Amino acid sequence: MTVLETAKKMIDYSHGNLHDINHFMKVYAYAKMIADGEQLDPDTQKLVEMTALVHDIACPLCRVKYGNTNGKNQEKESAALIAEFFKDSNLPQDFTDRISFLVSHHHTLDQIDGIDYQIIIEADYLVNADESHLSGHNIKNMYDKIFKTETGKFLLRSMYQNCLENETL
Repeated sequence: MTVLETAKKMIDYSHGNLHDINHFMKVYAYAKMIADGEQLDPDTQKLVEMTALVHDIACPLCRVKYGNTNGKNQEKESAALIAEFFKDSNLPQDFTDRISFLVSHHHTLDQIDGIDYQIIIEADYLVNADESHLSGHNIKNMYDKIFKTETGKFLLRSMYQNCLENETL
């Protein structure tokens, strides 16, 4: 399965929910940029890009089951959905297992254990900061405590410079 095939399948999976599609496509774009900037090996690059595309796979189920898309509920529901999504792919099991782990932890900031996880956290935050209208204080806190990649830090500073006018980076 390719990144393109994953994107097409995820768009179809979203049943025309443009908010969801736009969200994961923006996260994908930032994840790809950060991964490119950090010069990942091709396999890790592919893993990051595919994870970004499917990172919110549990949102439709969570809306029905819980009435919201709370991050912890997404994490709880993701593994089974990822297994089903990739079951007929030609991807190695350890590859899809890592995607499942990342998706099942993409709202957990205190267990980041690799560059792939770091990039997913950073890319999702770049989009969520805009969509949720997060404060300059929140953005500065993420910059200081969570963001680690040079590319992600550059994007956060550049994108949210107006929000950060009264904060010091």
